[in-house]
Amino acid sequence: MTRVSGNPAHRLRAPSALVAAGLLGLTTACGGAGEDGGEVTSITALDYNLAEPQNGATESMLQECGEQAGVEVEREALPREQLMPRLLQGASQQELPDLMLIDNPDLPQFAATGALLPLEEAGFDTAGYYDSVLQVGTHEDTLYGIASGVNGLALFTNTALLQDAGVEPPATWQELREAADELTRGDTKGFAFSAIGHEEGTWTFEPFMWSNGATLTELDSPEAVEALELWAGMVEDGSVSQSVVNWSQADVNDQFIGGRAAMMINGSWQIPVLAEEDVDYEVVPLPVPEAGGDPATPMGGEVWAIGRNGTEREEKAAEVLRCLLSDDNMTEWAELNAYVPAKEEPAQRLAEDNEQMAPFVESVPTAQARTADLGEDYPDVSAAIADAIQQALAGSGSAEDALAQAQQSVPEP
Repeated sequence: MTRVSGNPAHRLRAPSALVAAGLLGLTTACGGAGEDGGEVTSITALDYNLAEPQNGATESMLQECGEQAGVEVEREALPREQLMPRLLQGASQQELPDLMLIDNPDLPQFAATGALLPLEEAGFDTAGYYDSVLQVGTHEDTLYGIASGVNGLALFTNTALLQDAGVEPPATWQELREAADELTRGDTKGFAFSAIGHEEGTWTFEPFMWSNGATLTELDSPEAVEALELWAGMVEDGSVSQSVVNWSQADVNDQFIGGRAAMMINGSWQIPVLAEEDVDYEVVPLPVPEAGGDPATPMGGEVWAIGRNGTEREEKAAEVLRCLLSDDNMTEWAELNAYVPAKEEPAQRLAEDNEQMAPFVESVPTAQARTADLGEDYPDVSAAIADAIQQALAGSGSAEDALAQAQQSVPEP
């Protein structure tokens, strides 16, 4: 989820007719030469950081890192819905920018085309990175993308409402059920989360599946059914609003800010939003089925990747990328976005300096890549899970039946 990409990881596939007709524009490695064209003096970069302050920070970092590498970086930023078709067309034609920022669940689609440079070939040193962070940039055991920072999910609790009810932040599913029930008073629901019918809903549900031992390849397992029954049960008993099937993560945050939800699941990117509001809150790791278990949150955020555009251009792009991933730049980017740095040492420093970010740092080692088991098939399976969530929470089908139907989207091994 990428801030979570405006909407954690809502992926778009390029319409095949447009690709075939070549009607979409394309950012390619046109700029200063390379290979037989002489010295490389410029490289291209494409991202979707249009909002401030991310837009200005991306521009500044790219230009500073370009200067260090001795090249001009010709950057283009597009809306998310335009960037995906642009890159998909480029990947199909083996014509991608030298550097590109990709929402991590989208990486397998591009890597499978052969248009991305394996970062091992570029001599990248991955020492100090969380293994889980490297996993989100990996396709078929090859590292193609690398993140500067990542985001995830945790439980936000309204301090005043919990104190008034004499409730401690829950750590287990049973405690969550009890706390949500106790905190449901008047217009305030005890608990809120996004169960909207696309990736945001799936993304929010995945920690419950994974922490209970379920996988994305066996959606009809008892463990997955139990996780969905947990959600459906809280909607049925009224401690969670049935409107969660229509709420984005931003909507959930609005409910929390307005005091209409005492607890919520949300991402680290909400911390700057909450800082502007008069809300006293605490952040704790997501509840798990049994005490002592580890949360298994989906890894959100973007990865930088390098297009295969000739050795000289690839080398310059790699130089720029190493600069973008310096500890200083990584820390600055994490602070700007309320992300966790991709390397363990700066991440631990962040946790020590910012107690609200500490639960997100704590969850990174056990976080999971959404595409690890499914690769390019993840978008279709994610959509099926979102449909199952909608059915179960709307009461139009049991959790077991809804997930059995979703299982049909999982490709045969």
